[in-house]
Amino acid sequence: MFEIGGFEIHKARLDRPAQLRMVEELREVVRAAPLFAPVTPWGKPMSVRMTSAGRYGWVSDRGGYRYAERHPSGLSWPAIPDSVMAVWRDLVSRDRVPDCCLVNFYGAKARMGLHRDVDEADFTWPVLSISLGDTAVFRIGGLDRGDPTTSTALESGDVVVMGGAVRRAYHGVDRIRFGSSSLLGEGGRINLTLRVVD
Repeated sequence: MFEIGGFEIHKARLDRPAQLRMVEELREVVRAAPLFAPVTPWGKPMSVRMTSAGRYGWVSDRGGYRYAERHPSGLSWPAIPDSVMAVWRDLVSRDRVPDCCLVNFYGAKARMGLHRDVDEADFTWPVLSISLGDTAVFRIGGLDRGDPTTSTALESGDVVVMGGAVRRAYHGVDRIRFGSSSLLGEGGRINLTLRVVD
């Protein structure tokens, strides 16, 4: 493990068999709560597709950014897969479970601008992020939008823990290196972020 700007980066935390198991469990999540194309509150389409698992899902539409108890279709969110929960238990807590596992899928041209995860009620718990598939160019900033930034490559199997002083730091994905991994048959990146909401 090493740190960049206070972000704990656990390189190759998941080996290839563990990644494959997790992807199979995530396919079940997507079958139960299909990926959807979110838009910003201003009506701009986001370049990622998303779904969630857990007690809450995170949604974005003209109604704003928020946690919701149901998928936009009205379906309940499925349970967070066991393989994902195992990473949370190893790195965060065996007692407090996350309320939400946001699943973002990045295609060839997808990106995620600098943002903060601040829709939660309790910032004492970290956000845990798991990367699967193509490598992402991950940008790390500070607590203010204008703070200097640095970038690092997040590869398949890497895990990031954002906690403590950097829990509300800006971060984003500049781009993915499409085709850099063979984990997902047609390429792309899956990013999971686990959060305590209440």
